[in-house]
This record gives sequence, structure tokens and C-alpha cells, in this order.
Amino acid sequence: MLSSDLTKFIEQDHIALGAFVKGDPEPLKSLYSRRDDVIIANPFGPPAKGWTKAAETMNRAATNYRDGEIIGFERISEYATADLGYIIEIERFQSKVGGADTVVPIALRTTTIFRREDGAWRIVLRHTDPITSARSAASIVGQ
Repeated sequence: MLSSDLTKFIEQDHIALGAFVKGDPEPLKSLYSRRDDVIIANPFGPPAKGWTKAAETMNRAATNYRDGEIIGFERISEYATADLGYIIEIERFQSKVGGADTVVPIALRTTTIFRREDGAWRIVLRHTDPITSARSAASIVGQ
């Protein structure tokens, strides 16, 4: 079971993701660690390590979304100690993506790792990808 303060922090994360899918990365960025080991791995590019690269990656990723809205979060797994925790979720939202004029549904498989830093929870890793159903072995070859 997650502590109440981590549960509240995850709620803040979910609210910040609502702003992100509208194109605003700032609320989400405010929840991240500023340490050198912070990592963002999103569907738009390779993993970015360190606060400067992570912030640039979030800024760039947010420009891909407009007029978005969170649909919901399906929690797959969760675990936490006093100072470290994780959640695995399927995030469901809708947004205009890239230059599209149509709002489309999006589902992302997401792993988020949290760490307590100076008495407050921070995100230290967020990995998202669009794999939410079974795929063939050939799908990993990039053909």
C-alpha cells in the first residue's frame, strides 16, 4: 500500500499530465527531481538523462499535444518503501497529436519511479510507450 503523501503526489502527477496533453509541460516538470540521475523515456525519442536533457525532452514532447483531456489511469502495479516507490499504469487520454486537427484516443504504458528527496516526493524516472496489447516478435525489429 502506498503512503498517503505518495498517493497525493501521484494525484498531482495525474493532474499535471492533464496539462501536458494540452501542450503545457510546466506542471509536470515541477514534480521531477533535478538530480543527474533523472530519466525521461518517451515515445518521441531515446531516453534523456539528467535534468537539463529531461526538461528539454518534456518541452519538446508537450509540443506534440493540443486540446487534450485525460480519460483515466489503469493501475497495473504499485509498490513503495519509505523513500522509493513505483507505479505501472495504462494512461488513457485524447488529444490532437502533431499537426492533426482531430482529437484521437491515446493509450500509453507507463512506468513511473518516485523518490523522496529532502522530505518531498519527486519523479526520478518516467518511461512511456504505446505498447498496450500483445505484439508479434517481428514488431521489435522495426520493420
